[in-house]
Amino acid sequence: MRSLLTVISFTIKDMVKRKSFIISNIIIFLMIIIGFNVIKFLGNSEDVVSKEIIIVDNQNIFENVLENYEEQYKELGYEVQIDKNSTRDQVEEKIKSKEWDSVLILTENENGLNFEYMLEGIGFSSQTPTDIITILQSTYQNIELSKLGIPQEKVQSITNTSNMKVTPISSDESIGNIGTMMILSIVLFYAIYFYAYQVSAAITVEKTSRIIETLVTSTSPKIIVLGKTIGIGLIGILQTLVTIAVAAVCAKVFLPEELVSSIFEMTNLNAGVILTIAIYYILGYSLYAMLYALTGSTVSKPEEVQSANGPVAILAVVGFYLSYFTMMNPTSSLNKIASLIPISSPFCMPFRAMMGLSNIGEILISVVILLITIFIIAKISIKIYSSAILNYGEKINIKKMIKMYKSK
Repeated sequence: MRSLLTVISFTIKDMVKRKSFIISNIIIFLMIIIGFNVIKFLGNSEDVVSKEIIIVDNQNIFENVLENYEEQYKELGYEVQIDKNSTRDQVEEKIKSKEWDSVLILTENENGLNFEYMLEGIGFSSQTPTDIITILQSTYQNIELSKLGIPQEKVQSITNTSNMKVTPISSDESIGNIGTMMILSIVLFYAIYFYAYQVSAAITVEKTSRIIETLVTSTSPKIIVLGKTIGIGLIGILQTLVTIAVAAVCAKVFLPEELVSSIFEMTNLNAGVILTIAIYYILGYSLYAMLYALTGSTVSKPEEVQSANGPVAILAVVGFYLSYFTMMNPTSSLNKIASLIPISSPFCMPFRAMMGLSNIGEILISVVILLITIFIIAKISIKIYSSAILNYGEKINIKKMIKMYKSK
């Protein structure tokens, strides 16, 4: 136990002292602060400038009705003027002379009401005043129906916009927010992948600096692998918690409460779901850390780490996207399968738990499969690591790895 604690302590101190660790944390924190300020800027409705628009009704289609919607126009952020005299050519001249910026011309023919939006410059479809057009269309329908002698009460009932409420039904009382869980899945993937990768890098660096020769004389290869995995894992948990805390503080400081609640729906993030996320974070990290410990022990130069880790990186990406895309249809059979496959279950099962789509039995089966897989990979990794630990020659290929594993 003392040897294990010594390796864990050494690993933690070595990680924290690295410039790359310090700089990466500073960059992450700055990105969080900047990101929340960007969200605040985009979501700040007080900074919206009123848009001026001229409505030209030279055919007097609406008679004197348009003036009655002045307050409604202001609520939509528009300063509207009604013009009943200008022709299309006159409108074009006024826009060219910069007297008017944007004009909505109304005309009527046998096909009904027509709109032509004219503005200075190129103009983009996003600038079209669709909300004002909606009001005008509804008003036009009311006027035409009234001309047919239909009572005003009946007109309102015909043209009244219907409201639709979507109510999702689940066998469980808990219905999660897909967007929030997707964000959590990305965080899980980043944390698991990034820190598991560090295990491979740490082993290779120590082999290069010959520190490993000192370690193997004082403890066993098994303790070294476990100690490094636990040490880097603890750093990962701490850094993840600090990052989440910084993000929570920034959200509290920079964003209004209504905007935070609209972006992040946390109503279903109860104690059970948090425990599930923590368990799968630890198990997911352990799985990929063992895989990366295996690849790290097969190389003797830091520049070879990336190529050696390629197959594991592909597995991680496939597992993440398998779980990510099945979130689009969380009740599908593929989503259930993804929550059981070891490479994807750390990212998929927490999502199912938050959505209330998994029961205790399914979670236990998934955890057992993940534990068995971790045990098998750990056994193989430690065995090959023990044989390759002092290898300073060429990179070990699969054939040599099999030979090392079979050797006593």
